[in-house]
Amino acid sequence: MYVAAFVVSIAVMVAVTVLSRRPPADPVPDLDTYLDRWSATHEGYDARPTRLLRGWLTLMHAAARPLAAAGVLPDVLTAWAVWLALGVVALAGLGDRWALAGAVLLVVSGFGDGLDGAVAVLTDRATRWGYVLDSVADRLSDALYLTAAWAVGAPVWLAVLTGVGVFQLEYVRARAGNAGADPAAVITVGERPSRVICCAIALALAGSVPDRAVSLAGWSIAILLALTLVGIAQLVVALRRELR
Repeated sequence: MYVAAFVVSIAVMVAVTVLSRRPPADPVPDLDTYLDRWSATHEGYDARPTRLLRGWLTLMHAAARPLAAAGVLPDVLTAWAVWLALGVVALAGLGDRWALAGAVLLVVSGFGDGLDGAVAVLTDRATRWGYVLDSVADRLSDALYLTAAWAVGAPVWLAVLTGVGVFQLEYVRARAGNAGADPAAVITVGERPSRVICCAIALALAGSVPDRAVSLAGWSIAILLALTLVGIAQLVVALRRELR
């Protein structure tokens, strides 16, 4: 029954992806044009001087180009990212070595989460609704990653506390943007890549050493909580300086 439902869900997702395709009228932009468009959608922030961010956007551009050329819609990619996150929880719930597969799928989900925005920028389909939908999907995926970590042994109180910290960091960022700040210019140690990495490590360790899954998963999420709290402090200090 479980396998059948999984196969059906894949078929539905693939069908929606194919049937909703809308190939772009213009050629897919090169990297420089993509960086310019990305800057325009992020309060004019230039990613070129920041080596890490530029490298990430270069990778996103390379991965998103074929999807953009094929006409895959950004909202469909957002749905895929959440679907993959649900798959992570399902694999983590099976326990033992299945957690290793969950760790791999979590990394794929985290990477795929950036593809919807990249495709939207490349095809000039970035909308305010897409921005809201992507933010909601990100928070849902964050919660699902922590749920998976709990499923392999992390204490429930630690997973919940980390989730509260993550939501608080993103809430402060959102409210600061409403107040006129440029939160995109503040990159902390508690950003989404840290969540993907720490949760993936929790699942990988739990799958590799099942006898110590509880302690290893717990320590991984504890590190994520510490990074999140430091990230909140970094964000508050930077935004206070800017808003004053």
